[in-house]
Amino acid sequence: MPAKVLDSTPSFTLNDGNKIPAVGLGCWMGGRGAGKRCEEMIRKALKLGYRHFDTAAHYGNEESTGKALRESGIPRSEIFLTTKLGGDSHGRVREAFEESLARLDLEYIDLYLMHWPSAQDPVTGRIFEPDESPAYVETWKDIEKLLDTGKVKSIGVSNFSIKTLEVLLPEAKIVPAVNQVQIHPYLPQQDLLAYCSSKCIHITAFTPLGQANSPIIADETVKRVAEKAGITAGQVLLSWGVQRGISVIPKSEKEERLRNNLAIVKLDDEDFEAIENLHKQPGKHRDFIYIPLYGKPTAFGWTFKQLGWDYE
Repeated sequence: MPAKVLDSTPSFTLNDGNKIPAVGLGCWMGGRGAGKRCEEMIRKALKLGYRHFDTAAHYGNEESTGKALRESGIPRSEIFLTTKLGGDSHGRVREAFEESLARLDLEYIDLYLMHWPSAQDPVTGRIFEPDESPAYVETWKDIEKLLDTGKVKSIGVSNFSIKTLEVLLPEAKIVPAVNQVQIHPYLPQQDLLAYCSSKCIHITAFTPLGQANSPIIADETVKRVAEKAGITAGQVLLSWGVQRGISVIPKSEKEERLRNNLAIVKLDDEDFEAIENLHKQPGKHRDFIYIPLYGKPTAFGWTFKQLGWDYE
């Protein structure tokens, strides 16, 4: 019997009481800028019912994101918008936040994230070591102060591990509402998910379908579950994520995929467990982004060990 699509997009309540829609639209366009494409993608998504959008200072498309949202005519209160602090702005948090807000040209930001724990020299581009200032604990303390502006509702982090959170949390006055990380069935991050749940930190998954031409979409187990449920492979992966209690932010410019990605179903227990345990099959537990990009276990200047990532 085909799985029943949920009547509406579910949401999750963050530790500060604000709600985040379970399915959003990632606005990284594969490179900086691409403003017109981004704007058109968001316009399509809004018409299909998307209300959660994820951008960042370093994506180079905050202006286009804000323009599409403003011109939609949809009340600002119905939109959930995330943007992120760039690594080269760890020493100037308030200024960078105000610049993002100005580029978006919106009244407020729903969720502001520290994009990476690593900081970068804005002049030379050098990545600072974990013990150099501004360290991420210092940056977080400045992000906490943004709540006093009334221009941001929730604050959080991205690409943080148990290791980096264990350093941050004892120094934090405010527990991050969200940790946005790479999660998909080949990298389910079960330990991190359990840890963040114990600290009331919500997880948002970027690349929840894997990268472009992802082998997960063609995985025989995923295809079998999709056929049984009468849905696409992408819907299987996103429904699995939402069923785990995490929000997902896939990206697509194609209207049919945008529509399908928003149509979440409840997987039966057998199918859910099949996807949950997919990574245990030989050769499948892996990172899709950084090792292919850098050719070694490193990301934005820090080794996986420094980041606290225990995967290959």
